[in-house]
Amino acid sequence: MAVAAGAGDVDTDERFDPVSTWMGWQRYVDSAPVTADADDSGWSREQRLDYHSQFVVVSTPAMEKVSVQLQRMLLLNRRHRGTARRGLVVSGPPNTGKTTTLMELGRIFELADRRKHPDVHDRLPVAFVSVPPASTPKMLVSEFARFLGLPVLQRMNQAGITDAVCTTLCELRTQLVLVDDVHLLDTRTRSGAETSDQIKHLGERIPATFVYAGVEVDDSPLLTGPRGQQLAGRFKLLRNDPLPYGTQDQRQVWNELVSSLENALRLQHHRAGTLARQSAYLHRRTAGVIGSLSHLIREAATVAILDGTQSITKSLLDDIELDIRAQQHLLAPTAARPRARAVTRTRPQT
Repeated sequence: MAVAAGAGDVDTDERFDPVSTWMGWQRYVDSAPVTADADDSGWSREQRLDYHSQFVVVSTPAMEKVSVQLQRMLLLNRRHRGTARRGLVVSGPPNTGKTTTLMELGRIFELADRRKHPDVHDRLPVAFVSVPPASTPKMLVSEFARFLGLPVLQRMNQAGITDAVCTTLCELRTQLVLVDDVHLLDTRTRSGAETSDQIKHLGERIPATFVYAGVEVDDSPLLTGPRGQQLAGRFKLLRNDPLPYGTQDQRQVWNELVSSLENALRLQHHRAGTLARQSAYLHRRTAGVIGSLSHLIREAATVAILDGTQSITKSLLDDIELDIRAQQHLLAPTAARPRARAVTRTRPQT
């Protein structure tokens, strides 16, 4: 599956609204996809650059697994009237697509909700927030208020903001709450522990399914101690790791991802199958990290548009420098490289 962003002219002076605001989230959900057979023959250079700047999101085995588990959690929580609703934690190394997974599944869920309620406009099926650095309980709940566009006055205390947030989300019948960067919560500190309590409190007052995402959450303080044990008892942890390339099945999964990205290219002179034939090389360059793979292909496409060749070759890929983490992995001795965890492919339920 590939979901492509719009390829029309983009106004670079357009106001930026992050997805952690209601306006930004709605723009993200409403962004029109480009179909695989779109006619790009009349696109200008700027349109091609804009398209490859946004590009596509490919469905990984981890995303498919989270999708299946999320569907189950939503059904389990649908009529649950207690406080101990179940949720998910998506954990893994940086740049492996955890935030992208949250955003895409949130968009799919919201679009499905709109189809179910086409004439109802006072609904907010999904809320998306990020944990701020060195967060306090008031800072966290203020992020929810900011997403909702609720005014937060200096004289308002934590309890008042919390009441306003919970009341609004309940009135808007929010069913899915996505919380990114939970690894920033250090429960060994007083403020981190209190913020963890605040998240638990919100989960008890808002009748929604909560999904958290963060870097190596399973090794973070968030799941340790009495507070962490409460969270661990209610949430299922799903890993989002780099994709391995050892077995035939693993290579097939990687090859399909590379082919999906190659098929989404909009380069006039690119020879189909060039990237697919370089799958092993691309895995070695990127260490199986989907974010690094997407970056490598997008930057190569951008260079190909700028120099007029409109084609990606291996020599061009060789000239692209990747993120520091990918470069360090490439230069590391083979014996010193960490082994990727096994990935089981799971197809989403319909």
